[in-house]
Amino acid sequence: MSLTLSDVKRIANLAQLDMDEAHAEIALNELNGIFALAEQMQAVDTAGVEPLAQPLSAILALPLRLRDDVVSEEDHRADYQAPAPKAQDGLYLVPKVIE
Repeated sequence: MSLTLSDVKRIANLAQLDMDEAHAEIALNELNGIFALAEQMQAVDTAGVEPLAQPLSAILALPLRLRDDVVSEEDHRADYQAPAPKAQDGLYLVPKVIE
């Protein structure tokens, strides 16, 4: 996929950017370079490649240092919501605002 100069100008217009011809040409070259790189990456055969948890695990045998998922603090939600004018099911109730 490659963009044209009119595509870049349309995108700039949608993004509400004021872009002159010189900047549009630069953006066109950069965006087409990004798309070319994405196409190269899509062409790589990754069949049989296992996903990695972290990039270093491809070259080093590092164990994952994960902590146990345990509660470390008390639940203070009821205390925090006590001074609120209205609360229900752990949510603060506010008046409906219509502009």
